[in-house]
Amino acid sequence: MQIDELRNFCIAKKAVTEHFPFDDVTLVFKVFNKMFALVGLDAWEAGEQKINLKCLPEKAVELREEYEGINPGWHMNKKHWNTVTINNSDVSDDLVRELINHSYDQVIKSFPKKVQRELEDL
Repeated sequence: MQIDELRNFCIAKKAVTEHFPFDDVTLVFKVFNKMFALVGLDAWEAGEQKINLKCLPEKAVELREEYEGINPGWHMNKKHWNTVTINNSDVSDDLVRELINHSYDQVIKSFPKKVQRELEDL
């Protein structure tokens, strides 16, 4: 998966915006101002293609046990975030898309019902 494919997949989701809140190399995707994906662009260009994604704690542990390319979230709450290695790992592009969707959905579920309904109406 190339960075433009990853970006296009994330940004195509409802109410998603992209930001650089920490520095000029950490691309953050947010839905209604809550993070669901982070990518280090400098590391990506250096060949370390990784993305941090939110995950249910139980599922996060299962994924880490099953895939070498999925590890506790680097610089994140390791209970709720995974770092997923893209390309050159045992994680397929389809699984990356599934995990991005899961992360997005986890953030959506954390919103009040009113906000969730607003999102559905977009």
